[in-house]
Amino acid sequence: MTQVILFTDGACSGNPGKGGWAYILRHLASGKEKVCSGADPDTTNNRMELTAIIEGLRALNRPVSVEVVSDSKYALDGLERWIHGWKKKGWKLANGSPVKNIDLWQELDRLAQIHQLSFTYVPGHAGHPENERCDQLAVQAYKAL
Repeated sequence: MTQVILFTDGACSGNPGKGGWAYILRHLASGKEKVCSGADPDTTNNRMELTAIIEGLRALNRPVSVEVVSDSKYALDGLERWIHGWKKKGWKLANGSPVKNIDLWQELDRLAQIHQLSFTYVPGHAGHPENERCDQLAVQAYKAL
């Protein structure tokens, strides 16, 4: 049973360029939320998407069941499907080249061992309230750099 919902988003101005990430962490039993965002002066959109999930999972104080809600097919497909094969192949792609953003994927893999994760895809910029809020926070974060 899901105990926490983690809404996330990443944004970039240029790719690579200035980027921001944000999350909303909602505890279902209490209804309490934690909202956080950050930025990087030289990054990619994919790195910001992954960072948002990492930072949200790091904010949890104990192992819980987490529903990760994101508009990033890259992040969700990676966590649900691709990561298992990458690990078996020594963090290599099918063609033998190294996995991009390996540092972030390895941290996500570590965090996934702590928490029970499930995943929900939401289309970006389609009116999902928490996704829109995360997007706004991520954009504000990189604009503040």
